[in-house]
Amino acid sequence: MYSTELGINFFFFFSNKKRQLINIEIIKKNIKNLKIFLIIAGTNTSQIPGISAAGINAKSRRTTALADAEFLLEGASKDHKYKLPLLNAGVTPALISHVCSKLINIYPVIVPLGIGVKPYFNHLVIEDRNLGPSNCLTTGKSMTKERVLNLYEKGLAIGKSLKQSVLISESVPGGTTTAQAVMEAFGLQVSNLVGSSLFKAPRELRRQVIKRGLLNANFKADSDSFDVVAAVGDPFQAFSMGLLIGARLAKQPVILSGGSQMLAVILLVLEFLDEKNKDEFIEDVFIATTGWLVKDNSLNDLVNLINEKYDVKLLGLASPLNFKSSKYKELKDYELGHVKEGVGAGGISLLAFLDGFKNEEIVSLCQQNLEMMKGLGQISLEKDC
Repeated sequence: MYSTELGINFFFFFSNKKRQLINIEIIKKNIKNLKIFLIIAGTNTSQIPGISAAGINAKSRRTTALADAEFLLEGASKDHKYKLPLLNAGVTPALISHVCSKLINIYPVIVPLGIGVKPYFNHLVIEDRNLGPSNCLTTGKSMTKERVLNLYEKGLAIGKSLKQSVLISESVPGGTTTAQAVMEAFGLQVSNLVGSSLFKAPRELRRQVIKRGLLNANFKADSDSFDVVAAVGDPFQAFSMGLLIGARLAKQPVILSGGSQMLAVILLVLEFLDEKNKDEFIEDVFIATTGWLVKDNSLNDLVNLINEKYDVKLLGLASPLNFKSSKYKELKDYELGHVKEGVGAGGISLLAFLDGFKNEEIVSLCQQNLEMMKGLGQISLEKDC
């Protein structure tokens, strides 16, 4: 179901125009007093051939998240340390997020988890980087429960300390697969609804990977959200659970910028909360994404499944950004569905629109930055991979 107000698309379980307008005003009011977190995480699930387009091969996917974070902060730069991954089509959505975060004058906070190296740029230190990426979910032992609880507690403490609204974004190669695994662990049949960074989602491969992971996890009847993340999840999910709950305990609105990965976090939190707290918790939580991701209704169906399962009214918003007028193939590829979302592109571009910026302004700046990044050799070539 879609409706439009001020150029913003809404997708959700029910129609309530008054609530739409109230929520738009909540977000608009908080744009200048908002904290953006980009959580970058490493998973060995991303190393499965054919599972992800966040890099042309397994080797390049090791540094995708670092390159995304660097570009989000610095944009096109001759001093870049990490090359952006060569994609089969399109260009990293970090381009959109960089342009729009500069327009609204917000400097994002980077949270590296399981990356294995110390980024040179400013970042929050949450855990020992030597812990490395989470294991492949096929093991049924992605992380120790101790690590999951530590990540959750760190996120919770940061969230509870917040004095402003928060936008949570991610760059997690292999993350849609761990998201689907978490949802299926709680009984949702979503194999045909969860998208992918690939033009055609590798649905059969993911089914096999997840089936093996769930079998090896051997969940007990009383397994909780932390058990599920430890078995088949990723570090992003554990930390974001805490950050989301903490921010809501601090009475702050939260924008989850993305698609299925953010819905997996919502599901984990709703499983964890007491029944009586769910409506109040979800009231100022929004899913924000790109129009490209909601085109085929799958994300809308996922939102509806969660709303029905937990009897809540989660609201989804889609940015009106489009590249129909662009002269560059890399940007036009978004219109063809080759790239859809990531690095907070949907939520951050939505904020730019709500702050008064026009589509043509954003497209023009994206084109300028694309020209510069290509000229500076900031995108990997085939020989680099």
